Amino acid sequence: MQKKLKSRANKRKASLLASCSPQPNFFNLAVLALCLSSSAMAQNAVGQGDVSKESSITLTEAQLGEDDNMSQNVTLVNSNSNVYASEVGYLFSPVRFRYRALNQKYNEVYINGTPFNDMESGQFRYSLVGGLNQQTRNVDFILPFEDGSFAFSGMGGSNNYDFRAANMASGHRITLSGANRNYVMRGMYTYASGLNDKGWAVAANLTYRGAPMGWGIVEGTFYNALSYYLGVQKVWNNGHSLAFSTWGNPTERASQGAATDESYWIANNYLYNPYWGYQNGKKRNSRIINDFAPTALLTWDWDIDNKTKLTTSLAAKYSMYKSTKLDYNNSDNPQPDYWKLLPSSYYDVWGENDMFRTQQCLNDYNTALNYLRSSKYNRQIDFDRLYYSNRKASEQGADAMYFIKAKHNDALMINLSSTLNKQLTENSALNLGFNLGKNFGRHYQTMEDLLGASSYHNINTYALGTYSIDDPQVQYDLDRPNAVVGEGNKFGYDYRIDVLKANLWANYAENFGALHYSVAAKIGHTDMQRKGYMRNGMAINNSKGRSHTANFLDGGVKGNATVNLGYGHAFNIGVGYELRAPEANNAFAAPEINNDYVTNLRNERVFSSEVGYQYKGSWLNLNLSGYYSRIKNATEWTCFYFDDINSFSYVSLTDIEKEYYGVELGAKFKLASFLDLKLIGTMSEAQYANNANVRYMNSTQATYTDDILVNEGMRESGTPLTAASAGLSYHQGGWFIDLDCNYYNDIYLSYSPYYRYKSIEEKMGRVNEDGSLQTLAQEKGHGGFMLDASIGRSIRLKKGSLSVNLMVSNLLNNEHLCTGGYEQSRSDVTNTGNSRAYKFSRNAKKYYAYGTNAMLNIAYKF
Repeated sequence: MQKKLKSRANKRKASLLASCSPQPNFFNLAVLALCLSSSAMAQNAVGQGDVSKESSITLTEAQLGEDDNMSQNVTLVNSNSNVYASEVGYLFSPVRFRYRALNQKYNEVYINGTPFNDMESGQFRYSLVGGLNQQTRNVDFILPFEDGSFAFSGMGGSNNYDFRAANMASGHRITLSGANRNYVMRGMYTYASGLNDKGWAVAANLTYRGAPMGWGIVEGTFYNALSYYLGVQKVWNNGHSLAFSTWGNPTERASQGAATDESYWIANNYLYNPYWGYQNGKKRNSRIINDFAPTALLTWDWDIDNKTKLTTSLAAKYSMYKSTKLDYNNSDNPQPDYWKLLPSSYYDVWGENDMFRTQQCLNDYNTALNYLRSSKYNRQIDFDRLYYSNRKASEQGADAMYFIKAKHNDALMINLSSTLNKQLTENSALNLGFNLGKNFGRHYQTMEDLLGASSYHNINTYALGTYSIDDPQVQYDLDRPNAVVGEGNKFGYDYRIDVLKANLWANYAENFGALHYSVAAKIGHTDMQRKGYMRNGMAINNSKGRSHTANFLDGGVKGNATVNLGYGHAFNIGVGYELRAPEANNAFAAPEINNDYVTNLRNERVFSSEVGYQYKGSWLNLNLSGYYSRIKNATEWTCFYFDDINSFSYVSLTDIEKEYYGVELGAKFKLASFLDLKLIGTMSEAQYANNANVRYMNSTQATYTDDILVNEGMRESGTPLTAASAGLSYHQGGWFIDLDCNYYNDIYLSYSPYYRYKSIEEKMGRVNEDGSLQTLAQEKGHGGFMLDASIGRSIRLKKGSLSVNLMVSNLLNNEHLCTGGYEQSRSDVTNTGNSRAYKFSRNAKKYYAYGTNAMLNIAYKF
């Protein structure tokens, strides 16, 4: 602990001064042979660094949660002193594991001491640094109750990436990769000059990742991404340094959609993707994502003296995010896995209703099954039919029946941060900081492709059943009524959310004999406001222009104590309490329509605690931790298409209470000088502790409905609550071999609020004799084992070094492991109360783990 405290103030200065002086069946065999052949390429092996580190930064975009339709809450945590935390982020990433099941907004990510979590959602998108593998190696991690030099640590930990040019590993590096994942090829070039005699340093990176249509592991997808980084730094002899960095990751990729188990069974493929189809005999995906966030960061470091350092950064980021979607108007849903097309919509496969188990129902079931199985074409989108239908509609003067729309989320963020690190004594340190940030988030929808139609009008077609075509309430923009929408034009909604955040924080840490303790506190202010650019007919006087500003005062305190018991044993305890402002993306009741805030919008009240035991010895490093956290006054918001009434439903949940608790174990055994055994695991709960208040508005009419959501006992979704791993690591003679067997269970799917409205529960007769409600059980995904392996070698050449590394995930090809999904938001009965053969409550949409997939990296450094 003493060394840690003493080194922080001088760490940066010391480093600067030191610098100054296609077929998947054949893929695995081919890359394995190439890897093993590296033994003949040189005589001498070098150290472990290149190979082992490379494996920690090759997460696919699905693993990082970049797909909107998958969980975006993957959390990467690490700590040099904690075996569990140092392994869990990468090891469990194929199932998008979240640390302690927390939303990713509780894991705070900084670059050069500047917070980069999205100011509207609170989450950090790892696509911001995608492809910058070498730059993201320079990182400092602090767990929830560790004392850190750059922040008041988040409830899910905090990471701080160092993007200064002078701190990049000097030299050239060329990396070539082949894979059968989301992308199949990767090329990287990295250069860093190091700090020269005049105090200048330059660093750069250029990376391309790609997969042509149909080459990726999921059929119907493609990937095209270019990443760049440029850093320049000047260091003066008087303790001052100025570093400028700019980077970006322009990406275009096609998405994978979730499907029901019935659809996977029909297709005989757990990676069946309903988002693509054929157009003129060529594959086309309906969901294309374009993502680009050019960023610039200016950092001033001032070593005031040997014990005092001031770091100030100014950051600016402009993100442009667009996601397309196939939509329809006055026609049937064109998705190939639409429930009415599935065999179980004709015959009750659950055996609950004899009305749908007749011979005719069975005949219809078999007809539908045979049609879908007879050709892959029948299980995908028929773009040719959509074009034909639109042309016929245009001949009759009607609007497009089918079209592709694009949802845009653009944001300009500006942030100023400053941190003062002071070594007070040999055994104590004080860190102070502030940051001030402003975010302008623009949200709008455009017409991407009319699919051969000649016209479309900017009116609310969902409301036409409730209002006549002449009623102003069906207009999306009364200032331009009945506007004709062409490709590239805005329609539906257009608004901006502005967020201002400011906070001050401090932490103090001290070694006092066998005791190390730290205390930290922060205070902040958050305000938010909506500005509408369309006068929506559903809210004529409350949609265009600015809303009032919502203001929140937030802050928190925490403390931690670690007692060194001697002989490698230590015990720690941490407690914290925090007021967190609600996230702006949850704060508005129906932001696509009006300026209304969610009712009873308040700060979250967050209590967190942890106890732990640690042992460090010559043959064993062990961590055992238990934690308990409770969140009160949480607010959540969702919007989904409610097929029962042909309407979007805007749903806000308030007064939510959640509790998180569990145990974590990490152990590393030194079996021999060249062989380690690693065991890590967690058993946890993350559940809703009360029934929330719900208010929803459907897009068919501008009225709110209040209800109670019977969600007590529901679990957080999208991450295993039980996970364990046993791994062997061999490292000798330049060879590095890792084998990890991972187990996942308790994988809950995102629950549907609609199923659990109190009024719906009562209407469906789900009431016990004592008057309590029979809450519908939450859907779970299938857990199981996954075997991962890595083999590599690092070789010294006459000039430079070569490293080769092969990583294989899911070696045993377990395709039954569910990695997430969601319940469908539709009823098992019709609006008139009649039962359906198809059971939405038993047909959740799911994602499954990729089968055996691999990546081969070859890196040359000189």
